Amino acid sequence: MDIVVSFLALVVHAPLLLLVAIAVKLDSPGPVLFRQRRIGLHGHTFELLKFRTMHHHPPDGGRLHQACPHDPRVTRVGALLRHTSFDELPQLWHVLRGEMSLVGPRPHAPGTCAGATPFEQVTERYQQRHQVRPGITGLAQVRGWRGQTDTVEKLLHRLDSDLEYIASWSLWLDCVILARTVATVLRMRNAY
Repeated sequence: MDIVVSFLALVVHAPLLLLVAIAVKLDSPGPVLFRQRRIGLHGHTFELLKFRTMHHHPPDGGRLHQACPHDPRVTRVGALLRHTSFDELPQLWHVLRGEMSLVGPRPHAPGTCAGATPFEQVTERYQQRHQVRPGITGLAQVRGWRGQTDTVEKLLHRLDSDLEYIASWSLWLDCVILARTVATVLRMRNAY
């Protein structure tokens, strides 16, 4: 299902992907795609692609700062892409390559923190989410736990949903999550 759906989605969305790439390039200097290491299946890292939504600055090697509401780093086009979740469309390529799945726990960047605590240090259960491929969407996202994870509590809610998904996986559950994702994206909740 992942391969067929991601391939068809890339073909169908090719004109939109081209228009978004042009809009990003015209809006601000820098690359069209944002690349960041993320943790995947069994803890292996891969380079995730998204449309760039922030002003381009070379990495400073410091702590990762997640985007927040009214973040001044976000460009005009980037705000629209984040609001509609179109910035995520290049991740279909990762699904086609087998690095991600359509549904699963969202891949996090190494070193991301909840408050001042790195995700992997919040609880020993955190590593269990790497038993499956990360997804473009997941149970946590359709339950409203998408967006900034600035507190340990938010991370734990997301983690509980991720682990519940892994424990109760079925093709039907994936279909339900995909359908709910469409509704969630249309409501544009927790996207900034």
